[in-house]
Amino acid sequence: MQPQIPIASITDEFSPDLATALDAMVEIGMTGAELRVLWGKNIMDLGNEELSRARDLLGARNLEVVSIASPILKCVLPGAPPVDTRFQHDVFASKHTYDDQPRLAEQAFRIAGFFGAKIIRVFSYWRSVEPEKCFDGVLKALDMLCSMAPGGMIIGLENEHACNIATASETRRVLDALPNANLQVVWDPANCYISGENPFPPGYRALPAERIAHVHIKDCSLDGHKPVWGPVGTRDIDWKGQMAALKADGYKGYVSLETHWPGPQNNKYEASWICGWNLRGLASL
Repeated sequence: MQPQIPIASITDEFSPDLATALDAMVEIGMTGAELRVLWGKNIMDLGNEELSRARDLLGARNLEVVSIASPILKCVLPGAPPVDTRFQHDVFASKHTYDDQPRLAEQAFRIAGFFGAKIIRVFSYWRSVEPEKCFDGVLKALDMLCSMAPGGMIIGLENEHACNIATASETRRVLDALPNANLQVVWDPANCYISGENPFPPGYRALPAERIAHVHIKDCSLDGHKPVWGPVGTRDIDWKGQMAALKADGYKGYVSLETHWPGPQNNKYEASWICGWNLRGLASL
């Protein structure tokens, strides 16, 4: 069966070697790629020669770069309450400070233009023990990113459980406060679930469907507050229901694998291979 919603993956979920990752993705039937870590380096830190090499590898396999999975606003907001230490801070080979953010934004826009990507994935600062006190700071940063973005570029806010905007209700509050047409959502139901909210149907229905630009796919159950990752479609996220709702709502973007599950014998390639085929099945229903 052919996917009725186009499928993609963050490439380093398969392998830090781009060619290895892309070959697996093509075999599964993916037509899009998200770039985060290539050859052990964060996408933001690649030189021109490496970027050109990546573009050649993607072009040879006819894969579209859907999103630059940047680490923008994965940092501490100055003056905010203390960071909530319950959450792991995934930085993917790129740790930056608040002062680095304008430079990172400019670099992300340049890289997106180089690859023809329409989405820059961003965050909302590391989650504090009082995230509501960070709300105005998050809005200010997102509004600035929207004003900096070249025409046609989407600032994709991911709801991330380790950041201040984690749930669907928190995301909706941002969207209501910032009606900027180029501010849209990278919807991650699993992150919403880990943050204590039911992602589907109520979480998804709290969001305006027309402002969901991209969807991340991973699956987990919970051990207390700790996520236990597993194969897509086999844990607590209602992916069948979520996929059906996306199709019914006329969703035009990609659904993109972000495996997280370490896999059998901690074989991340095998984990992503299994999850990729499961995703294809879900997207084909």
